Amino acid sequence: MSEVGRRRFLAGAGAAAVGVAVTSTTAAAQEAEAGVSLPATTVRPGDARYIDMVRGTNPRWIGSPEAVRVVNSTAQVVAAVQEAVTAGKQIGIRSGGHCYEDFVYSGKQVVLDLSELDDIGYDPAVNAISVGAGANLFQVYEALYRVWGVIIPGGSCATVGAGGHITGGGYGLNSRQFGLTVDYLYGVEVVVVDATGKARSVIATREANDPNRELWWAHTGGGGGNFGVVTRFLLKSRTATGTDPATFLPKPPSEIFLHSVAVNWKDLTEAEFATIVGNFGKWHEQNSAPDSPYAGLFGLLKLNKRTQDPITKEIGGQVAMTTQADATVPNARKLLDDFVAYVFNGVQASRTANITRAGHFAALPQFEEPQRLPWLNGTFALSGGGWEFRGDYKSAYMRKAHTSEQIAAMYKALTAEYNNPNALVQIDSYGCKINSVASTDTAVPQRDSIMKLQYQVYWKDPAEDARHLQWFRDFYSSVYASTGGVPVPNAVTDGCYVNYPDIDLQDPTFNKSGVPWSTLYYKGSYPRLRQVKAKYDPRNVFRHRQSIEP
Repeated sequence: MSEVGRRRFLAGAGAAAVGVAVTSTTAAAQEAEAGVSLPATTVRPGDARYIDMVRGTNPRWIGSPEAVRVVNSTAQVVAAVQEAVTAGKQIGIRSGGHCYEDFVYSGKQVVLDLSELDDIGYDPAVNAISVGAGANLFQVYEALYRVWGVIIPGGSCATVGAGGHITGGGYGLNSRQFGLTVDYLYGVEVVVVDATGKARSVIATREANDPNRELWWAHTGGGGGNFGVVTRFLLKSRTATGTDPATFLPKPPSEIFLHSVAVNWKDLTEAEFATIVGNFGKWHEQNSAPDSPYAGLFGLLKLNKRTQDPITKEIGGQVAMTTQADATVPNARKLLDDFVAYVFNGVQASRTANITRAGHFAALPQFEEPQRLPWLNGTFALSGGGWEFRGDYKSAYMRKAHTSEQIAAMYKALTAEYNNPNALVQIDSYGCKINSVASTDTAVPQRDSIMKLQYQVYWKDPAEDARHLQWFRDFYSSVYASTGGVPVPNAVTDGCYVNYPDIDLQDPTFNKSGVPWSTLYYKGSYPRLRQVKAKYDPRNVFRHRQSIEP
């Protein structure tokens, strides 16, 4: 078995035939074949490591479980799950620690930490690339690209764990060109618990004759923590043939253009703000077909909060746009220049360097002039880093450009007296290859959207939680006021992204639409997801505040 991770891949974990359950009875054989490996570890209150291991990237969510179980093999996961189930303990699952809501720790007595389950390699038993659920995205990118010259079209935040990212769909700056990560998901290895309370591991693939195929489908966008504990992902294109991993996944362009430009809020009129947001949307309406020559171009329009110095009254902040574009396609530089010109057409305010940090992402003044970089180097350059602020998040899919009412609501909120430079809405490119897949082929039903929005707010002082959350909720609700405060699936909007979970969606105080949170995430896929839940987690062992209902 080829080996790319920092430890040997667990050879026995993939040795069962496709679609056949792998049970914990193989644990000893797996461990014997694994060679040098880490033992399972339990961390409890009083251990110096504990405080580090009961929190993720958002310091709003700090847990107090009885134990954190650090596992690094499927056999160890089976044993930990069995022990918790037998003892009647609720289980939380942590991969990269980036969950936006308190789903991992809230009410959980045992948290499984999968961060050491990070091996990456080729599994000949299923003829697919295998990625441990604890590997972070940049571990995956580096291993796949340096060894085989291939990638998954995942996100741009380096430390996000594969476990949560892929189960929710997985998209990023290469998705217009290659699709979602789940479009390349051949199979999953999952630890599930049956009606008798017995834990076992199952390999489920997309093969038509696989008896566990529905479990595979549920993991192509059904979200993490719903059906069991994913221990690894099996990746391979639907069109791949042969046994060479270098042919299993897409090859990125050898070089990309990176460009980042901004307009200062102090120079921007309301009409010009509306022009930028409107143009960005109209461009995507015209250039998001699967065969578009712009499929290799991905824009991120960052509408940062306008601020005012309390003493000098000087206006601060920027509206910024960062673009990644395939530099190897014909007329690549002209495609990039034409895109930027279209978005800022009709805007008199001068464009300048992007000097504003936006959420997890640093300012990018070095890309005021487009730079041509090798793909991996450029991917590192755009990576989001650590962020120790408290935060909250919301999302929306867009099928059309924003309406004038939505843009006016954005402007009003972003120019309000609320004086926080760490608040924004980021409008991302979508569509193209993503939309070449049918809405029922995966559990991601949004397959004709052209943009995706991520609303973000950050602050430091816990005593200010209520103030920041009030502004943030009012902002979001005002943009979708015509549909009850949320982006109800219709001709313009198409619901929310499950990987940006938002507990407010199930609160009638904030969601006045009458459309349930499950429809906003999953649309017509939800009944099918519930059937999978009933079959593979009949005891509802794997649950959180917004999990699939049994």
